[in-house]
Amino acid sequence: MTEFLANLHPVLLGLLKGLAVIVVIFPIAGACSMAERKVSAWIQGRHGPNRAIPFWFAWVPGLGPFLQRRGAFHLLADGLKFLVKEEPLPGHVNKFYYTLAPVIALIPAFTTVTVVPFGAYLDDAGQLVPLMLANVDIGLLAVFAVASLGVYSIILAGWASNSKYPFLGGVRASAQLISYELALTISVLPVFLWINAPDTAGTLSLVRAVACQAQPGFWGGLWFIFLMPVSALIFFVALFAETNRLPFDMAESEADLVGGFHTEYGAFKWSLFFVAEYSHMIVGSGVFILLFLGGWNPLPWLPLATVAAKLGFAGHPLVFGIVSIVIFLVKILLFIFVFMWVRWTVPRFRYDQVMRIGWRLLLPLSLLNLLGYALVIALLQPAR
Repeated sequence: MTEFLANLHPVLLGLLKGLAVIVVIFPIAGACSMAERKVSAWIQGRHGPNRAIPFWFAWVPGLGPFLQRRGAFHLLADGLKFLVKEEPLPGHVNKFYYTLAPVIALIPAFTTVTVVPFGAYLDDAGQLVPLMLANVDIGLLAVFAVASLGVYSIILAGWASNSKYPFLGGVRASAQLISYELALTISVLPVFLWINAPDTAGTLSLVRAVACQAQPGFWGGLWFIFLMPVSALIFFVALFAETNRLPFDMAESEADLVGGFHTEYGAFKWSLFFVAEYSHMIVGSGVFILLFLGGWNPLPWLPLATVAAKLGFAGHPLVFGIVSIVIFLVKILLFIFVFMWVRWTVPRFRYDQVMRIGWRLLLPLSLLNLLGYALVIALLQPAR
């Protein structure tokens, strides 16, 4: 399979990779939308979505009612609803930019997926080969650079709507992005100061971050969430703000902005914004897992390669790859559950509180954390 893909024309290979991203991310984003309602219902002691069932499936004894109570068919119902319902186009909007904004929201969300490794396998030489669409050495920088462009879609949607509430939502989104992106970026610098030891090639590769959490020894097998808990906490909090999730959803904030930047949107265009939001959640969760939770390694001090050697599938690349992908996806699903848990548990902050947390708390804390780890790493490194 690897040789077949390598021999394809670059344009055809690029189209296949893009199609793979769309085919995978769209269903996961739709499932996240349904899971959001199920999680909120579970937290609030409600049943949640449990009514939808296709007429051709209702006659299946046992299985049909079981899936209906789980809300499994609401994913199908929501997808069809957004596709076939009437598309509103208000007369007062700037029609070109109003239509363009949801499309721009998807581009950064889908592009960042390509540089995030989602698994690995062992080749014939016993070397770990990452599974990713674009294996670039500046993986984390690419994620930050491209993901930050997503705010332009929110700004454009607010401005093109020609309405004061969407416009205020777009302004809030831009201010929030600037406030938290600084702390987010600085929080990961200690990780790469630790990874890039002297006399080694410098890298921002997420694969290298996973490999450094799967080395022998106590410090080698320790996940960075235990080694650098302050960096993990800052990244975790800033990630909520970067993805516009409660309690940092200032761009929407229906309590004072009706619906925020997407107030004038409906049907399929409205759904594209939330596909982009869930895509950013998936990518952000994946990056956190790769940096601080060992990536596809099951436990601290227990790399997947060690487990494969003990269970006898180290020499089977297909099995190794599937196991690594399953472990990584389970971690992402657990992390997304935390996103939803926080949303339905923590009340929304005021806008002034969001700015205060970003500038007066997270930014100074991230700078102190960077300085502290820079001094510690300098003292621990052997003299050159």
